[in-house]
Amino acid sequence: MNPVYESLRNKTALVTGGSKGIGKATCALLAANGVEVVVHYNKNSASAFEVVKMIEEEGGRAFAVQADLGNPESIKKLVEESIRKLDHIDILVNNAGEMTHAPVVDLTDDMWEDALKLHLTAVFQLTRACIPAMITNKWGRIINVSSQVVYTGSNNHAHYAAAKSGLLGFTYSIAKELGEHGITANLISPGRILTDMIIPHLPNRKEEWLKQTPLKRFGEPDEIAHAIVFLASNESGYITGANLHVNGGLVMG
Repeated sequence: MNPVYESLRNKTALVTGGSKGIGKATCALLAANGVEVVVHYNKNSASAFEVVKMIEEEGGRAFAVQADLGNPESIKKLVEESIRKLDHIDILVNNAGEMTHAPVVDLTDDMWEDALKLHLTAVFQLTRACIPAMITNKWGRIINVSSQVVYTGSNNHAHYAAAKSGLLGFTYSIAKELGEHGITANLISPGRILTDMIIPHLPNRKEEWLKQTPLKRFGEPDEIAHAIVFLASNESGYITGANLHVNGGLVMG
């Protein structure tokens, strides 16, 4: 793949949840634009190393690094290992996500806390760890992946929706704090994308979901990746504190 953004050549990136779906597509597209990438994974090492191999076969550089994002010590080691591999982190893509299912009446404290740890607290901890070097370099990109459920709600996923909602306030706040240092912070809010999160539910929900989507189709991981990579580039340098909806018209405004 030919690079689209020459401004990204020789930049570095850490992509959480980089072994599959949106994360995998993002790692591949960043690497195609000359970015050295750390492919974070938690349990699926085989998939992470497949992404690394795919990137290397295309002439790029990538490294797989394991971390449990629910564990602050593991997050610290992820950043330390990423810096050892890359020297520094220019671009942080907080993409990792997981959706468990329960109505609020059956939602346990552990399920609630796990959702907050993965989708919000880990984002804060990773961002905090990456900011100092970005300030020193007077350049940085922080891109947080939220969700359309923030705006629509979702039966049996109140914990997920609440955690993803928290990303909005966090991202807007750091955009204000970091702008003077040449660092941008933005959100991507995907709609229904063909990943492991929704594919298992298509037999029962496909017709309903397509009726709700003006473009009458589901999104592809590559379509989210292109939005992320644009926000990582210099071409988006005057965009910060933005929330980019990529959802086929499911949510507008």
